[in-house]
Order: sequence, then structure tokens, then C-alpha cells
Amino acid sequence: MKTYQLTGIGNAVVDVISQADDSFLELMGIEKGIMQLIEQERGEVLYASMESRVQTPGGSVANTIAGAGALGLESAFIGRVHDDALGRFYADAMNEDGVDFVNPPVPGGELPTSRSMIFVSPDGERSMNTYLGISSELSSQDVSSDVAGNSQIMFLEGYLFDKEKGKAAFLEAARNCHKGGGKAGIAISDPFCVERHRVDFLLLIENELDFVIGNEAEIKSLFETDDLEEALAKTAAICPLVVCTRSGDGVTVLNGEARVDVPVKKIVPVDATGAGDQFAAGFLFGMATGRDYETCAKMGNICAREVISHIGPRPEVNVLELLREDGLI
Repeated sequence: MKTYQLTGIGNAVVDVISQADDSFLELMGIEKGIMQLIEQERGEVLYASMESRVQTPGGSVANTIAGAGALGLESAFIGRVHDDALGRFYADAMNEDGVDFVNPPVPGGELPTSRSMIFVSPDGERSMNTYLGISSELSSQDVSSDVAGNSQIMFLEGYLFDKEKGKAAFLEAARNCHKGGGKAGIAISDPFCVERHRVDFLLLIENELDFVIGNEAEIKSLFETDDLEEALAKTAAICPLVVCTRSGDGVTVLNGEARVDVPVKKIVPVDATGAGDQFAAGFLFGMATGRDYETCAKMGNICAREVISHIGPRPEVNVLELLREDGLI
């Protein structure tokens, strides 16, 4: 059985990108500059309306795993796609990026492959319309015990916590990973995810996980406080490793009694999409290759800085070279 340095579980979403002016957005009833969840029928209408579509594999943890794979980790991604054109595209694209897409597309799947229709305006605004589709139906049946049990690090996506079957899949994956001697952690994903499932989130973190990665708003939402220091202390009391990204204010890493604050080089972002995902890619790359947590955070910052310097949520240059230039490898 193949072993993996990093395995992710998350939403397998095809990003479908098209140019659109304001009059088109108004005609189609698309609210500019925000992300909206939509139903299947609306998704089909918007997809059919897109001209010169550009398709890329997306999803938060999928972006992280792709970034880590680009750095050279043996990586796998567990997601659920339909055996339709978009599903086959997604699976093939992840494999071509050097990431094992563990589960084949589902023949006769209950829903179409998930997709986010992204309309880019001339002023650079991105209006996203996301149909969650089959990826949100991921369950324990999609999580191979062999893959989880042979993963050095297992990384879970908070967005999948919205369904009981997703929670069950996380528990099983984390426990199988631990049986094989690995570590499991989660990307909090969104404060609203926490608000919907706070008790279960905290139980998972305290009883099943070795690390948690989130931004300021996400960490504070865990304990319903506006005091970041209080939230960090409470999270560190229930989880061995807490990683908090604070945008231009740097990164805080708590490991037991030890604390590291790592600054960032501030730049004006071209597109902030994927900053957190690629930070996680760099940090987990450092963990998987035995670096100390300060170095892990520095690696994460470099990966995030690269991705916000261009449009799109995945790296466009050899980030390994950027790490070498900074003397980190």
C-alpha cells in the first residue's frame, strides 16, 4: 500500500471562470463581488451562460494539497465527484498536478459534480456562485482506511462539517491516521461553520486532532470572543498545536507552553484568493519534512505571498525555489 506524507479531505469543486461586465451580472441577477451558494437548476443556467470558460480544480483543502504536492510532498486528496465531464476533468487535473485523487468519479452519482461559477468583472471583482453538488455528500465510505492509515499528516476541511456523514468521515479518518502513527488536523474554513457546529467542532479538536489552522476570525469564533489572546489560550488548552494567521500582522504558533510569532512581508495583493490555503501548504510541507514550527510558518508565509501576487488560488512559479532563496531549505 502506498504511503503519503500528506492527505487531504475536502470539497472537490471545479472553478469555472468567465469574463462578464456589470450589465451581464445585472441581467443574470448575480450579486457582484460576493460568494453565493446556489441550487442545481440555477447552477445549470449560469454554467450555460458562460462564454470562453476556463476550468480549474478548486476547493480549499484541495488547493492546499496541490500546493504541497507542487513542493514535492507525496500527496493524496479524498473528495467526491460525479462521473460526468466536470468530475472526470477534476480527477484528471489533480492527478496531473502530482496529487493522487484517491476515489474515482462516482458512476450514477446522486448529484452532479460541484462547481463554482466565477464571473470576473473588468474592474477585477470576482462574483462567485457555488453549487455544492456531490462533494458535500462525502461520507466514511469515501475514506479508505488504508489511505488514512498510511498518511503521515491528515488535513480536514471545516466546510464538510455541515453534514453528519461528513463529521463521521472526519472521525474515522483521524482515528485511522492515528492508528498508523500519523497526525490529523483541520482547517477551520469559516467562522460561520463554527457558529453552526461549535460544540462538535470543539469536541473534534479536543479529542481527535493534533493541530488546527485558522485565521483570527475563525479562532475567535471557537470560543465566541473578540479577544484573540483569550481565544488562542483556550484553543491551545485543548489542542497540542494551534496556528493562527493574522493577515499583515503575521502568524502565531502555539505548541504547549511555547509560542512563536512570525512577521510577514507586506505586499499589495493582486488577488487574495487562496492565501490561507497556500499558507497551509507551506506550513504542512515544513511539518512533513521535520522543520521547526517557526520555519514552517516562514514557509507558509512565502507560499501565501506568492499566491496573492497573481490571480488564482494555486502557485504559478516554482515555490521550492522561493524557499531556497530565503534560505529555508
